[in-house]
Amino acid sequence: MNKKFIGIILTGILLLLTGCGSGSITKSFLRENASLGHIQTVAVLPFEGGGDAPRIREFTMTQVLASGLFDVVDKGRVDNLLQQEAIAAAAPLDAATIRRLGQRLNVQAFILGSVKQDTDSRGSASFTQVTMTLRLVDSETGTLLWQASGRGSGYSLADRLFGMAPKDSFQVTMDLLKDLFATIQ
Repeated sequence: MNKKFIGIILTGILLLLTGCGSGSITKSFLRENASLGHIQTVAVLPFEGGGDAPRIREFTMTQVLASGLFDVVDKGRVDNLLQQEAIAAAAPLDAATIRRLGQRLNVQAFILGSVKQDTDSRGSASFTQVTMTLRLVDSETGTLLWQASGRGSGYSLADRLFGMAPKDSFQVTMDLLKDLFATIQ
């Protein structure tokens, strides 16, 4: 065999072993014997984390709708109700408050979350990393039905080897959200 062909084969094997894309790493929990069939509409509450958390909350709403999992109450209605109730954004909520908010918004569950977005570097490359946890809480009981955590990165060995730019924060966030919500189905 010629050396160029062997080099291509070895590069392919290296990419398979190290992972071609940045992908994301996720872990999830789905309550045993929990039926999510009764959940038609959810409200996405403000996320913990500051920085881009408000924007990532909107991305989360988009991904929930795009995945067809649930309908989503407009964030303006949610934020208005939180203001009326004098509830601080991303504040801990007790079961009675969750029940009351659920009834007023006519939702069966809430999505709560926390997010941290950083910029990291390897060598001369700079890339985005997003760490996120999402929770689905039943609005009637306050029970945690589902939780998923993950980390997404714009870094990819394949991109570095072939001189491609790393994924931007939007791409990393949307890929991570897609991976997290895939664990709920």
